[in-house]
Amino acid sequence: MAFCTTLPMSFLFLGMLMLATRANAGGIAIYWGQNGNEGTLAETCSTGNYNFVIIAFLPTFGDGQTPMVNLAGHCDPCSNGCISLSSDIKSCQAKGIKVMLSLGGGAGSYYLSSSKDAKQVATYLWNNFLGGQSSSRPFGPVILDGIDFDIEGGTNKHWDELARYLSRYSNQGKKVYLTAAPQCPFPDTWIENALKTGLFDYVWVQFYNNPPCQYSSGELANLEDAWKQWTSDIPTNKIFLGLPASPEAAGSGYIPVADLTSNVLPAIKGSSKYGSVMLWSKYYDDQSGYSTAIKGHV
Repeated sequence: MAFCTTLPMSFLFLGMLMLATRANAGGIAIYWGQNGNEGTLAETCSTGNYNFVIIAFLPTFGDGQTPMVNLAGHCDPCSNGCISLSSDIKSCQAKGIKVMLSLGGGAGSYYLSSSKDAKQVATYLWNNFLGGQSSSRPFGPVILDGIDFDIEGGTNKHWDELARYLSRYSNQGKKVYLTAAPQCPFPDTWIENALKTGLFDYVWVQFYNNPPCQYSSGELANLEDAWKQWTSDIPTNKIFLGLPASPEAAGSGYIPVADLTSNVLPAIKGSSKYGSVMLWSKYYDDQSGYSTAIKGHV
């Protein structure tokens, strides 16, 4: 620069306030990766709406299967096409956004057959997505912030062991964050034992596609009762309210913005474990503008 100017303190304060506001932009968590029309990962992080971006999914792993990423139309892992995500992930992390890899999903071929299998999967994840080394890292050399458990099938065995093995890698320098996306009926069918370990930093509970514990047409009691159970019984830093980002994003459970901001959030934000809101997914959020509408309230 050819010259410098001194800004008045009022401008400096305003700038600091804007930076702080952006850094805390709702704390929203978003799933990205299952629709090629949802924009790039870098574009997702540039919106300023999210503090967590969860790459979905690694739907094939365990029991001797060759692990395989599936990111819909974004890239082809079979031809090393997802290595291009490395620079996008770095740009997200440079903004202070945590980037996770989600295991499982609603459709896939995954389960853990034994304690040994859990350890092998943890080793694979460490070497291929976290701080370890491998010649076949799907996203290149970049180190993700952690692993998300979106387990909705297979068996309910050995997930607690996988969590323990992964958490031990935090001793090797960079912390490995663990997150999970259980269904709202309590306890979760698949990862109850894993959640009981107390190793999960953030748990975004899916309050959708489950009418007995979700919000519906002004009726808050079911969601509130389930929320109280999750926040009182699960040892974790923060619980997030998991929601569809548009009516089309799930079979049921969508909460209109006005209902969320005036009715639901005031009822749950009093909990010391309240984290924020998780949305499925970036594609649907693009269609609805949901995160933009709610980020000032969460």
